[in-house]
Amino acid sequence: MSTPTTNIAKLLEYFARGVAAHDRETDHRAWGIGLHPFDLERLGLEEGEEILPGIVLQADGRETGNFRILCDGQHDEGEVQEEEEVLDAVAAQEIAEPVYAPGLAPPVRPPL
Repeated sequence: MSTPTTNIAKLLEYFARGVAAHDRETDHRAWGIGLHPFDLERLGLEEGEEILPGIVLQADGRETGNFRILCDGQHDEGEVQEEEEVLDAVAAQEIAEPVYAPGLAPPVRPPL
């Protein structure tokens, strides 16, 4: 059975790993961790609290159960543009002609 101390220790480890991966893979330095206000309250943490050296907790309105690394960089702009291009390319392709069966389809009956 997990104790609250064990849970917080695991959470701190996940935060530290996330910040380290972010800082290693980008030129933008992380300054915070974003959590849903419900998660902050549930974990007994406070907004603005320094959870790791130089990393503060920030409440945001995104989904519960996840955390986000906060920094001054704009990471999402390139992803959104690339995703739109892929969607346009797929939408312009016609894969095959529709297939029609002769006659009416048999009625669908729910299993008993």
